[in-house]
Amino acid sequence: MYLKYNEIAALLNLAPAREDIDLLSAVTDSREVAPGALFVCIPGSRVDGHDFVSSAEQSGASAVLSSRALPDARVPVLHVADTVRALGQIAAFWRGKTSAKVVGITGTAGKTTVKELLARILAAGGKTAYSALNYNNRIGMPRAVLNTDGDEAFWVMEAGISRAGDMEELARILHPNMGIILNAGAGHVEGLGEKGVAWHKTRLLSYLASDGGIANGAPNCGLVSADYPDLEREAKHSDSPLHFFSAAGRSVKYRGIYEGRVRGTGRGKYRLLLNGETCTVVAPFYGEYGAENVIAAAAAAHLLGLSVDEIAEGIARAATPAGRFNVTRLGVWEVIDDTYNANPLSMRRMLDAGFESADGKAFVPVLGEMLELGAQAAEEHEKLGRRLATLRPAAVIWKGGHAEAVRAGLRKGGYAGPCLTVTGSDDFFVVWSDLLRLHALSDSRGGVVLFKGSRANRLEELCTAFCGLIEDKIRQKTHNTTVGDCTHVL
Repeated sequence: MYLKYNEIAALLNLAPAREDIDLLSAVTDSREVAPGALFVCIPGSRVDGHDFVSSAEQSGASAVLSSRALPDARVPVLHVADTVRALGQIAAFWRGKTSAKVVGITGTAGKTTVKELLARILAAGGKTAYSALNYNNRIGMPRAVLNTDGDEAFWVMEAGISRAGDMEELARILHPNMGIILNAGAGHVEGLGEKGVAWHKTRLLSYLASDGGIANGAPNCGLVSADYPDLEREAKHSDSPLHFFSAAGRSVKYRGIYEGRVRGTGRGKYRLLLNGETCTVVAPFYGEYGAENVIAAAAAAHLLGLSVDEIAEGIARAATPAGRFNVTRLGVWEVIDDTYNANPLSMRRMLDAGFESADGKAFVPVLGEMLELGAQAAEEHEKLGRRLATLRPAAVIWKGGHAEAVRAGLRKGGYAGPCLTVTGSDDFFVVWSDLLRLHALSDSRGGVVLFKGSRANRLEELCTAFCGLIEDKIRQKTHNTTVGDCTHVL
């Protein structure tokens, strides 16, 4: 960003500074402050940003946005009632200064993957900015917007919601030229009330930019999956120009079809139909679920004026973010790290992908509780158990709550194999050793181990520990083989 202190003061109805200041970034963590930064104090349940103003000043902060009086501050202070709300106002102001084509992405599962794919494709058409990591909520999205230079051709931003009103707040900041609604499933239902996830997601379409267009004179629009009846219905109620895509064979202009895994890799092949043009692409993931991600990104890029060749090349160059379908081969074991988060929709998709990859070998889902499901939590975990039973895993390892609901679903599905709970790495190692000892698993035949659960479960720690365990075994086996060979020669 490049804003003047007095511009922001006027926006927030505050007094100007005697000497105006250039502000080049907005940060909420004092450790990220650089000269020219606006340090935004966010009060939290564990940490209050107001306690780090001095540290931010020492690191070069040029101004502070605060909801508390700061008489000892050595830099100008923008004093407001609500710093999160003010941060959003500043981001919306900066968004109004850009001529970039702005794409907003929402959905229950796959937002980040589509964002990464689309940003990679659009880079062929001009400078592209996109939100980092999970910068998609009331704090993260404004920060992502204010982290842009302002001279980009495209912005690609996620909108993640967890309560009623979140989408309206984010959409007012973003005012996208294109709003992508990827899917709608049971996610964050605890805070979204009775109107349903699809209704809240499609609120994005009510805040499309009123000026400009996406490309070649085409109007600003929504790009929506046709594979979810409630989503399609709610999108049509928005009265916005709409385009639809499908990964389930619907008769629409943009369709994606999964053609199988590229053997020996963690990549998959997909055939795309793009409004009369076709191409085959190789994506950095595999599975039926991926057709939705690929066609959403490809359709958006096509509508924004990118060629089929540019789309295919961009997807081929893309990589999956950390914790999202990261595939590692360790000897006879394939490890899928999808630990970033989980909800019923994303959980089903990863289970299907892991089962496909196992291809008859042992499939071991290491799963964690799905959070923010409210009154639906027990039912959704039992459904998960029934779904797991159809995949006949060699073993199920569970961390977190609702283990009994999962076990009940497994029993109802006819599964009689091991379903074991763990609390951390130590007992995970014990459980894994027991499964090897009882011949439920084999270190000679191997298989696929999938790690997935909601953030609070910290399954990435189990995944890291497991990879370390297998790497140690491989090193030990190599060492023993070498020593044995040397002894034989002697």
